[in-house]
Amino acid sequence: MTQPLFIDTHCHLDAAEFDADRAAMRQRARAAGVAQCVIPAVEAASFETVRLLAQAQQDAYALGIHPLYTPQATEADLAQLDVALHAHRHDPRLVAIGEIGLDGFVPELNTTEAKARQQLFYKAQLKLAQQHQLPVLLHVRRSADLLLKGLRDTPVVGGIAHAFNGSLQQAQAFIALGFKLGFGGALTYDRALQLRRLATELPLSAIVLETDAPDMPPHWLYTTAAQRTAGQPQGRNEPAELPRIAQVLADLRGISLDEVAVVTSANAHQALPRLQ
Repeated sequence: MTQPLFIDTHCHLDAAEFDADRAAMRQRARAAGVAQCVIPAVEAASFETVRLLAQAQQDAYALGIHPLYTPQATEADLAQLDVALHAHRHDPRLVAIGEIGLDGFVPELNTTEAKARQQLFYKAQLKLAQQHQLPVLLHVRRSADLLLKGLRDTPVVGGIAHAFNGSLQQAQAFIALGFKLGFGGALTYDRALQLRRLATELPLSAIVLETDAPDMPPHWLYTTAAQRTAGQPQGRNEPAELPRIAQVLADLRGISLDEVAVVTSANAHQALPRLQ
């Protein structure tokens, strides 16, 4: 029987947490059936790092400025992004602009000035996505309606709403704009009732899989604050966890793991055509 093949549409393989065993970690994922990973940049300083890493691991990458990095980002960083997109426009491994978006959760990013700055970088990067005809990887955290407004003002060729956890109405609005919705480790928690309902009720054609590694650990890697205080470390999330996350989605929908693998991989190709 052939092993199902998966695409991790969002994992930060350049993170320092992987410095000690990056190649071995990626090989574990490959052995588990994770055929491709998409590595998004978060700031201008990481553009070349993620590009070279994608080349080395035969994966894909995206270039962009994450909303959490907008306080220290500059107009020169936007110019550098434009230059990089031009320079690598024929690179098939460059699949999107990302990770970009808006964050309504982090308190220091929600002052009037910080919110305006987030909007400035979001809108500027949507314009670059328009100009370069690339999809976007969107950071969506308590910001779905504002992100949707930006997309209506500056339409792009689709993309992925990463770590989606909004309402059914918001999900349908992203889908109507040509987006797929990213589901990962958060889906594995029994208490994530709204998210599990979405994962069950949305058409499977709207869903892609992701780990957001090393962040967003599935429940089997999570440790409580009390456990961490007692010396039990937080389990490190990595792309090799994706098939087990996919099994949770399969069980919730009452379908086979093979079907989840085939459909979500096809969805990733639709969202990020250069993956093909």
